[in-house]
Amino acid sequence: MALMITDECINCDVCEPECPNDAISMGELIYVIDPKKCTECVGHFQTSQCVEVCPVDCIPIDPSHNESQEELMEKYRQLTADT
Repeated sequence: MALMITDECINCDVCEPECPNDAISMGELIYVIDPKKCTECVGHFQTSQCVEVCPVDCIPIDPSHNESQEELMEKYRQLTADT
């Protein structure tokens, strides 16, 4: 599953630079996560780095983007194929 940022986000700016896939960007009011780029850090780290640094715990799993660990790993491979 991809992650999502809820409206509890305080725009503290700590999550965006932690994302190895550049999936986090500033939305209209709060930061947002692009589910096409989010791998929950699978392939990069053992844990989701944005979740680790978020001071308000506003980054849960997005239930509308159900993906297995294998699917997340395949997405990681596709995102990093050009690097």
